[in-house]
Amino acid sequence: MLVAGEASGDLLAAELVQVLRQELAEAPPIFTADTQPLYTSLEPRFFGAGGPRMAEAGVELAFDLTEHSVIGLSDVIKSFFQFRRLFHQLFRLAVDREPEAIIFVDFSGFNRRLAHAVHEYVRSRRDWFHDWQPKLIQYVSPQVWASREGRAYQLARDYVLLLSIFPFEKGWYAKRVPDLRVEFVGNPIVDRCRTNSDLNRRPNPPTSDDSSTILLLPGSRAAELRRHLPVMLAALEKIREQIPNLRARMVLPNQALLEQAKTLPLPGSLEVQVGGLHEALSEATVALASTGTVTLECACLGVPTVAIYKTSAITYHLAKQLVTVKYLAMPNLLANEELFPEFIQHAATHDNLARAALELLRDGRRRAHVRARLTEIMANLGPPGASRRAAQAIARLLAPESIPA
Repeated sequence: MLVAGEASGDLLAAELVQVLRQELAEAPPIFTADTQPLYTSLEPRFFGAGGPRMAEAGVELAFDLTEHSVIGLSDVIKSFFQFRRLFHQLFRLAVDREPEAIIFVDFSGFNRRLAHAVHEYVRSRRDWFHDWQPKLIQYVSPQVWASREGRAYQLARDYVLLLSIFPFEKGWYAKRVPDLRVEFVGNPIVDRCRTNSDLNRRPNPPTSDDSSTILLLPGSRAAELRRHLPVMLAALEKIREQIPNLRARMVLPNQALLEQAKTLPLPGSLEVQVGGLHEALSEATVALASTGTVTLECACLGVPTVAIYKTSAITYHLAKQLVTVKYLAMPNLLANEELFPEFIQHAATHDNLARAALELLRDGRRRAHVRARLTEIMANLGPPGASRRAAQAIARLLAPESIPA
């Protein structure tokens, strides 16, 4: 069973399923003590909740959980009853079908609570008549190292395996919850960049104003687009006062967000598309992007980026008390310096975004420095093959031990 609740998790889960199916099918035969084969391979069946990518990969979906993605405390409160209904549906699905393993992909708040509910259910019913003991696996660590690190103990209580995509996480967990099995598998973004393009093949970015391109990436959730896109559009207008011939593009992850974006007064010269992020990044000089996974994709393709994050007032004030890291954009965290200018909440104004973007557009040496540092950062994320290594770790966990005759 798999549970993925966002577009990025849907893609991650789909990539994992494709490789995991192959890994389990090719598992070596298991023999009894008298060398009689017990079975020759595993024939996995995948079901759960996710999105269209998982459905394409052959996962039997109870419903599309990616349609309900939210960000921030206020949005969660507004959707509380909806999420409670989905939560109970998935809990009943797990209990009724009793999968051998449940793989929770990202979507940490929802998935952590669901994993704990399953863990407690199994623990309370463990007896001669109930021997269901599913292996609970988390793929992509919650960012407990950024805030509320006490959650690490909850993860250790409920999960048997945590698959990490950032190299520093394994050591972080080892110091706090050494009993939790954590495996760094690499970062799937490295694979996607390698497939589509990479830093070495990417041409040098344009140096003249007339040939420059700015890319707008307002986010993958409705709330992100609602808060980020108006500021980005205002910044774009201000930038074009200085660079009238600047080419501008915007990439959105799905049609629903495109329809939402169309409710705003989009400039006719703004090229808007659904999908094709890496192709757009390969032609971009600079990007304006929401903090999150997309900033790492900008880093992977060597695009200097101005990062923005706006949320509700209640979420922002709560986060200020809890967040312990210096930066929000992952490339900045990995570099331990502000390679990508960040503008958070009240600082996320169109004037600030425009000023930072203009500095990058007009300073070729600075762009070259940023690109060089991004090359170093991406090299530290490990070689390609993250999905394969994640699948192999899961296959090892699921492999039965030899059974005596």
